[in-house]
Amino acid sequence: MTETRSRQIVIVGAGIAGLTAALAFAERGFPVRLFEQARQLEAAGAGLQLSPNATRILRRLGVLERLLPEAIRPQAVVLKDARSLRELARVPLGQAAEQRWGAPYLVAHRADLQAALMEAVAERPDIELVTGARVTGIAVDPQGISATVETDGKATDVAGGLLVGADGVWSSVRAELAGRQAAFMKSRFSGRLAWRATVAAESAAGQTFAEIGSADCVTTFLHPGFHMVAYPVSKGRAVNLAAFTKGERIAEGWSGHADPAILSKAVHDTAAMLARLVALAGPWTAFPMHTVQQQRWTAPQGIALIGDAAHAMTPFAAQGAAMGIEDASMLANLIADFPGDPTQSLTVWENLRRPRVERVLKRGALNRLAWHAWGPVAIARNLVLATRPAEKLAADLDWLYGWEERKVVRR
Repeated sequence: MTETRSRQIVIVGAGIAGLTAALAFAERGFPVRLFEQARQLEAAGAGLQLSPNATRILRRLGVLERLLPEAIRPQAVVLKDARSLRELARVPLGQAAEQRWGAPYLVAHRADLQAALMEAVAERPDIELVTGARVTGIAVDPQGISATVETDGKATDVAGGLLVGADGVWSSVRAELAGRQAAFMKSRFSGRLAWRATVAAESAAGQTFAEIGSADCVTTFLHPGFHMVAYPVSKGRAVNLAAFTKGERIAEGWSGHADPAILSKAVHDTAAMLARLVALAGPWTAFPMHTVQQQRWTAPQGIALIGDAAHAMTPFAAQGAAMGIEDASMLANLIADFPGDPTQSLTVWENLRRPRVERVLKRGALNRLAWHAWGPVAIARNLVLATRPAEKLAADLDWLYGWEERKVVRR
């Protein structure tokens, strides 16, 4: 295998995980070819939360300073009862978060993060980004990995030492591997829908939110039938709203059609102002929530799945983007630190990442149960939150937000 080919990294998917991976590998001296199926990069979804475990990595890669002008540093995460609007708990963020966890907690529009990542990628001559490119096959030979990439009807074989599948919950790389090995599986519908809307802060919906929420906090409204997260984006010019309900499976894709009555019914016995906000914020876009629980994230021939392609999760821990960012950074560092044994590097990477991701998944499941509690369980939840000091609530998140990569030493 030529040295150029053995060092070239082929990445499929230019979402948050893929762009971060491109920057992380380029930072460690690898040439990168990045392929994206869409002809134009358009950010799916709306707002997202970036906790310190993610912003710490973005800062190292030169992305954070590009994002900060459009991002907001919320002062707290506030939990409220959706019926009474009574505050149940408050986790301090802002300057307290940066001092405690060593990096800021941010909320931002997904498009702003993607733009910051793209700007950093565009400045790297060692990263080649090709859009409108669809991977139709993967081949393994003694010289390494090659992917068949179709662009404008023309197929080209692209070779490299490592192929990274960062192409999301409906990953074509995972699908290709699934045709060969039973350990690679399809995504699964979670039985829940995410409803998203972004409203101008000066609109009627934005003003309604200002009466029941906070312009400088992440506010989560808890209810047995649904919960809703709201926070400002775009330097406070808009408010991101994300509501979560049970629902039937809709067409696979980033968004689809679902009966708005599902959401209206879910909020029928909440506080009048909250129900008014939901009504004014429409039309809402429904997103089917799919999960991926892969038996394997790597193939010894030199293939790795990262982000949603490996472990798409529900958003109840607000860690989907952060886990993809962590995956990308750690993968690049392990491959760079031990270039002579990429197969072992992939094994070590997966063994290190799995316990971390599984713990995040458990936290998300716990949040879902707590936020949708009803009856005696909800009463017990409220009592626990009422007696738990803010400092303790923050300390409970040290393992999550304070995470940093550890240097791996092989013996």
